[in-house]
Amino acid sequence: MIYKVSILLLLLLATDVIGQEKPNIVFILADDLGWSDTELFGTTTFYKTPNINKLASKGMLFTQAYTPSPVCSPTRASIVTGQYFSRFGITNARCHLPEARLQALIDTTIRMDRKAKEVVMATRLDTTHYILPEFLNDNGYTTGHFGKWHLGLPPYNAIHQGFDMAVPKSPEGAITQGYLAPWPALEKEGFTTAEGVHIEDRMAQEARSFIIKNQDRPFFLNYWAFSIHSPWSGKKELTENYALKVDPLSPQRNPVYAAMVHSLDEAVGVVLDTLDELGLTENTLIVFTSDNGGNTWAPRRTEPEGYAHIPGTSNYPMRKGKGWHYEGGTRVPLIVSWPGHIEPGSNSNEQISSIDFYPTLIDLLQLEKPKQIAFDGISFSNTLLKGERLPERPLYGFHPHYNWGDRIPPSVWVRKGDWKLIRMFAASKNQKDSLELYNLRTDIFESSEQKVRFPEKAEQLNVLIDDFLTTTQAVYPIKNEHYQD
Repeated sequence: MIYKVSILLLLLLATDVIGQEKPNIVFILADDLGWSDTELFGTTTFYKTPNINKLASKGMLFTQAYTPSPVCSPTRASIVTGQYFSRFGITNARCHLPEARLQALIDTTIRMDRKAKEVVMATRLDTTHYILPEFLNDNGYTTGHFGKWHLGLPPYNAIHQGFDMAVPKSPEGAITQGYLAPWPALEKEGFTTAEGVHIEDRMAQEARSFIIKNQDRPFFLNYWAFSIHSPWSGKKELTENYALKVDPLSPQRNPVYAAMVHSLDEAVGVVLDTLDELGLTENTLIVFTSDNGGNTWAPRRTEPEGYAHIPGTSNYPMRKGKGWHYEGGTRVPLIVSWPGHIEPGSNSNEQISSIDFYPTLIDLLQLEKPKQIAFDGISFSNTLLKGERLPERPLYGFHPHYNWGDRIPPSVWVRKGDWKLIRMFAASKNQKDSLELYNLRTDIFESSEQKVRFPEKAEQLNVLIDDFLTTTQAVYPIKNEHYQD
């Protein structure tokens, strides 16, 4: 009898050890956090991000990480599917719209002021996709989503897309009054809190509670922050503190924006501290990144008031920012940490895209790849674990929409090696596509256009763009025959 009991105990202990070996996963996605909005790359003296710095000291920091879109929803779709969003038509930040549309189409509205007919996007991520949280759930992970989803209203919200729980249940467009409570739209679903509480403080506490509750089982914590997206709301005391530090000659000088970066960093700190307190840090894989570049436009209003005339941020040395096809719109910070597996304080210049996270996590967890998914992304697990180089490949970006009063034309772009080609649809005077070629190794700011000097390189990359549009069955802008100059 004693022998049988001992065997049973050994089996239980072995099962427990195996369960513990499966790492927890924390995916932190900032909203509109630009490449120069943290202290990671030495490009700011205004913003303070000690907790994000701490995370980087424990893992690998990537200097050339990209999103395939300069706006949020498409990037989010690429993260959870491992595919380019052009395959399923989520091409803009409009998944909060009432109309549920699962396919993109060409706009048939007659307009005489635009050279191209732009795309009418899909407004929901179809639940038929086998996305990352569903895969992890099927492989023994308890899954929780916290913060912004922006891939569809019910029944396309996070709770219907593989998450065991989601807080808030339906946050699409709900934070419209500001990030300081109360939030009337969210209170309708029972999401109440004390007046004046910042949304990121609340989200961090929700994430902390999830970690505590699930500390004895493998969990996937998907913390998609609301910050730094509009509406621009900073804590009053933080805003006043940063206002005292403003350099009027610096392009980064909006104290509300700085306060929002600060609150995001504090939220990251709550997550990291909770893992430390519970002894979970060594067995937790953390990804930190952003959905697109920083917003360089002046806000419509700020909370506290008085700072709406100041541009949001600067992504320098990158050109432009959110919504643009230049580097400032799509190059973002990326940190991956996993103690004992990824060298602490390491750096990588490998070119990574948001489509790579899903296949990389599969490899790191040593799980079998789902046969029903043809990933566009590749695994960079050997870069993380062994510092290996990735094979040279093209990375693509796609935004088939006009932005900000038509100042930004619809476009597609490709980067391969040091070279980047941007194609702007019907943007030339005769409504033909316009091309811009840049060498990012010598011109990271994209100030010196090179297609006249290197026409063969431009043509090679343009063929790759054709292939991308065809392979992903993208719906893209066409010439508008009604246009009048």
